[in-house]
Amino acid sequence: MALGGGTFLVQNKVLPGAYINFVSASRASATLSDRGYGAMALELDWGPDGEIFTVENADFQKDSLKIFGYDYTHEKLKGLRDLYKNLKTGYLFKLTSGDKASNTYATAKYKGIRGNAIKIIIAANVDDTSKFDVSTLIDTTLVDTQTVAQASDLKSNDFVDFKTDATLAATAGISLSGGTNGNAVTGTEYQNFLDKIESYSFNTLGCLSTSGTIIDLYIAFTKRMRDEVGVKFQTLVHRTAADYEGIISVENAAIGEGINPASLIYWLTGAEAGCEVNKTITNKKYDGEFTVDTNYKQTQLSNGIKAGKLLFHKVGDEVRVLTDINTFISFTDAKNKDFAKNQTMRVLDQIANDTAVLFNTKYLGKEPNDPAGRIAFWSDIVFYNRQLQQIRAITNFDPKDVVVEEGNDKDSVVTTQHVTPVNAMEKLYMTVIVE
Repeated sequence: MALGGGTFLVQNKVLPGAYINFVSASRASATLSDRGYGAMALELDWGPDGEIFTVENADFQKDSLKIFGYDYTHEKLKGLRDLYKNLKTGYLFKLTSGDKASNTYATAKYKGIRGNAIKIIIAANVDDTSKFDVSTLIDTTLVDTQTVAQASDLKSNDFVDFKTDATLAATAGISLSGGTNGNAVTGTEYQNFLDKIESYSFNTLGCLSTSGTIIDLYIAFTKRMRDEVGVKFQTLVHRTAADYEGIISVENAAIGEGINPASLIYWLTGAEAGCEVNKTITNKKYDGEFTVDTNYKQTQLSNGIKAGKLLFHKVGDEVRVLTDINTFISFTDAKNKDFAKNQTMRVLDQIANDTAVLFNTKYLGKEPNDPAGRIAFWSDIVFYNRQLQQIRAITNFDPKDVVVEEGNDKDSVVTTQHVTPVNAMEKLYMTVIVE
């Protein structure tokens, strides 16, 4: 990262950037950025190798065959359909990397077993017998046809790169073969993904692995990015007691033959990312395609909440999120139970990310650190917080609670503000008086 960021204990930072602390009060152009951005590493049969690729929600629905090698309704895309129920933009990474399928005339665009489903059909053109119609099919779906006189005239399409030195001849269809997904995925591939995703901005990071080693890798990455780099997001993992506000652990398993028990991470990664800053997914209906194990007693649900577990439960015939919490449970006066609520964390993370962007783009190296410059920064922060209050993400905001002062160094600015995040209603205590 080019700029510094994270938390501070004393004013001793070297890198230019925004250093922001959030603590609980003791108990006796500043615009809101969009949400809906998530990142995941996936074991895929098709797709770009060794790079992050961006898939918008609309692209997934329209171009899933081109992007993932399967049509939108295919069983192989069940998890991704869950992800994009609520996700706006996905930053995805293909963990698998084996061999490309090929035949006499073409080589698959990407590595993976899905390339073996591609077929090349060559037929004499009915209008000009000196030319050939070269068709590319995946399974039985025609994805490209070109009329050419020789192979060197062929242009690569979304599925294959043609061998331009081949000699064209009529054929009823020759399948590509030799495509593989490579060896079993290891921590090396996951680390490669995390290294590459570090420069992206997103709201949630989903970990589909059930390996404790891989999950620990994600947790360490999340803590470093949040606390040292200053990039605020939350990571979704399966059944892991991390005791950290940046980690959400889903306790329920997806059940069924051959199903990854962590598959609910797909839906939750999208749901948490897509949840607005002034909303919660508490009581949100699971509308995905996996079967959720909800065989929990009331005492297990209650104890699960205390242990920082995000749980699904059965409400009639529907499966819903019990309460939108993260794994943080070690409450102190400086960091109380409010930090266990993901709605609170969404507000705080939004403030941290947006304020850092505001400072780094509008003020860093551009605005003099004099009273007029600090008043301008103060005004932007006040305007921003008023937007948050207008959408009911925070309450009781008073501009007097925002203080912008010169720091210990002439080039540093110290900002302090009070913020009270709003949480949705979850509990009803009612007294009915009968007279």
